[in-house]
Amino acid sequence: MAVSKTSLSAGSLIREILLNDPEVAKRVNKIFPIATSEARLPYILYRRSAMSQDLVKRGRGADTVDIELICYTEKYIDGLELAEAVRAALDGKQYSKDGMEMRSCVLTDSEEGYDSDAFAQQLLFQIKI
Repeated sequence: MAVSKTSLSAGSLIREILLNDPEVAKRVNKIFPIATSEARLPYILYRRSAMSQDLVKRGRGADTVDIELICYTEKYIDGLELAEAVRAALDGKQYSKDGMEMRSCVLTDSEEGYDSDAFAQQLLFQIKI
């Protein structure tokens, strides 16, 4: 018997959306959860960085999940273009699959940097499940 998916699996929805977006797909080699030691630039790492549950009188309400995405590229301008493609694919979008519904997805913060010989564009999305 399969376990029902909850907001703990929100990253899988985000990954699927990004993999199916043509602008993102043509700019990355892979999209990894949490970490990898086998990546080839350019790539995206994603992780769930926070979660809260809205409680209501009759049980559970919507969950709010923060998903952090980091776009790694060799060139700074490529990182900006990838980050813009990711934003276009996710910001303001809704999506559902396997009984899990992403009611909203909003970009709430971003940061940039340089890490291990790669430019990094970090995007934080807040998702309602």
